[in-house]
Amino acid sequence: QVQLEESGGGLVQAGGSLRLSCAASGLTFRYGSTAWFRQAPGKEREFVGSITWSGSNIDYADSVKGRFTISRDTAKNTMYLQMNSLKSEDTAVYYCAARSFGRGVREYEYNYWGQGTQVTVSS
Repeated sequence: QVQLEESGGGLVQAGGSLRLSCAASGLTFRYGSTAWFRQAPGKEREFVGSITWSGSNIDYADSVKGRFTISRDTAKNTMYLQMNSLKSEDTAVYYCAARSFGRGVREYEYNYWGQGTQVTVSS
Protein backbone atom coordinates (compact mmCIF):
# COMPACT_ATOMS: atom_id res chain seq x y z
CA GLN A 1 0.00 0.00 0.00
CA VAL A 2 1.41 3.35 -1.04
CA GLN A 3 1.41 6.10 1.54
CA LEU A 4 2.62 9.65 1.06
CA GLU A 5 3.29 12.11 3.85
CA GLU A 6 4.14 15.76 3.33
CA SER A 7 6.02 17.91 5.80
CA GLY A 8 7.81 21.24 5.94
CA GLY A 9 4.95 23.66 5.47
CA GLY A 10 4.58 26.79 7.53
CA LEU A 11 4.41 30.54 7.58
CA VAL A 12 7.04 32.54 5.71
CA GLN A 13 7.42 36.13 4.59
CA ALA A 14 7.30 37.06 0.95
CA GLY A 15 10.69 36.59 -0.63
CA GLY A 16 11.58 33.81 1.77
CA SER A 17 12.14 30.10 1.25
CA LEU A 18 10.71 26.80 2.41
CA ARG A 19 11.49 23.19 1.62
CA LEU A 20 8.73 20.64 1.56
CA SER A 21 9.31 16.92 1.85
CA CYS A 22 7.20 14.02 0.71
CA ALA A 23 8.07 10.71 2.32
CA ALA A 24 6.74 7.71 0.45
CA SER A 25 6.27 4.19 1.71
CA GLY A 26 5.28 1.20 -0.36
CA LEU A 27 6.43 2.96 -3.52
CA THR A 28 7.95 0.16 -5.59
CA PHE A 29 7.24 1.15 -9.18
CA ARG A 30 10.28 2.15 -11.19
CA TYR A 31 8.64 3.83 -14.14
CA GLY A 32 6.31 6.21 -12.41
CA SER A 33 6.57 9.72 -11.14
CA THR A 34 5.73 11.87 -8.17
CA ALA A 35 4.38 15.37 -8.25
CA TRP A 36 3.45 18.40 -6.24
CA PHE A 37 0.06 20.02 -6.57
CA ARG A 38 -1.37 22.92 -4.60
CA GLN A 39 -4.78 24.27 -3.79
CA ALA A 40 -5.39 27.84 -2.73
CA PRO A 41 -8.59 28.86 -0.93
CA GLY A 42 -11.49 29.02 -3.36
CA LYS A 43 -9.44 27.66 -6.24
CA GLU A 44 -9.00 24.33 -7.94
CA ARG A 45 -6.02 22.13 -7.25
CA GLU A 46 -3.22 22.92 -9.68
CA PHE A 47 -0.06 21.25 -10.85
CA VAL A 48 3.20 22.60 -9.45
CA GLY A 49 5.79 20.18 -10.74
CA SER A 50 6.75 16.55 -11.12
CA ILE A 51 9.75 14.28 -11.29
CA THR A 52 10.04 10.81 -12.71
CA TRP A 53 11.34 8.22 -10.33
CA SER A 54 14.40 7.83 -12.53
CA GLY A 55 15.01 11.56 -12.18
CA SER A 56 15.36 11.92 -15.92
CA ASN A 57 12.35 14.21 -16.40
CA ILE A 58 11.33 17.17 -14.29
CA ASP A 59 8.42 19.42 -15.22
CA TYR A 60 7.26 22.69 -13.67
CA ALA A 61 4.24 24.90 -13.95
CA ASP A 62 5.08 28.23 -15.56
CA SER A 63 4.10 30.05 -12.39
CA VAL A 64 6.93 28.46 -10.39
CA LYS A 65 9.68 28.02 -12.98
CA GLY A 66 12.93 29.55 -11.83
CA ARG A 67 11.75 29.73 -8.22
CA PHE A 68 10.89 26.15 -7.26
CA THR A 69 13.09 23.08 -7.57
CA ILE A 70 12.01 19.46 -7.31
CA SER A 71 14.41 16.73 -6.33
CA ARG A 72 14.24 13.25 -4.90
CA ASP A 73 16.30 10.86 -2.85
CA THR A 74 15.45 7.34 -3.97
CA ALA A 75 17.39 5.79 -1.09
CA LYS A 76 15.10 7.61 1.32
CA ASN A 77 12.01 7.35 -0.90
CA THR A 78 11.57 11.07 -0.45
CA MET A 79 10.77 13.89 -2.83
CA TYR A 80 11.51 17.52 -2.07
CA LEU A 81 10.19 20.88 -3.20
CA GLN A 82 12.56 23.75 -2.61
CA MET A 83 10.60 26.98 -2.83
CA ASN A 84 12.48 30.25 -3.14
CA SER A 85 11.36 33.84 -3.72
CA LEU A 86 7.96 32.98 -2.33
CA LYS A 87 5.02 35.20 -3.16
CA SER A 88 1.67 35.66 -1.46
CA GLU A 89 0.04 33.87 -4.38
CA ASP A 90 2.00 30.75 -3.47
CA THR A 91 -0.15 30.43 -0.35
CA ALA A 92 -1.92 27.08 -0.60
CA VAL A 93 -2.13 23.57 0.72
CA TYR A 94 0.58 21.61 -1.04
CA TYR A 95 -0.05 17.98 -1.90
CA CYS A 96 2.28 15.20 -2.88
CA ALA A 97 1.00 12.72 -5.46
CA ALA A 98 2.31 9.60 -7.18
CA ARG A 99 1.48 7.55 -10.22
CA SER A 100 2.73 4.09 -11.10
CA PHE A 101 3.67 4.72 -14.72
CA GLY A 102 4.54 7.71 -16.83
CA ARG A 103 4.14 11.37 -15.98
CA GLY A 104 1.44 13.98 -16.21
CA VAL A 105 0.19 17.35 -15.10
CA ARG A 106 -3.44 16.57 -14.35
CA GLU A 107 -4.86 15.67 -11.00
CA TYR A 108 -6.77 12.65 -12.27
CA GLU A 109 -3.57 11.09 -13.64
CA TYR A 110 -2.25 10.43 -10.14
CA ASN A 111 -3.36 7.44 -8.11
CA TYR A 112 -1.94 8.25 -4.70
CA TRP A 113 -2.15 11.38 -2.59
CA GLY A 114 -0.86 12.73 0.66
CA GLN A 115 -2.91 14.73 3.14
CA GLY A 116 -1.26 18.03 2.30
CA THR A 117 0.76 20.63 4.14
CA GLN A 118 -0.16 24.29 4.50
CA VAL A 119 2.14 26.97 3.12
CA THR A 120 1.29 30.56 4.00
CA VAL A 121 3.25 33.46 2.56
CA SER A 122 2.72 36.78 4.26
CA SER A 123 3.22 39.98 2.30
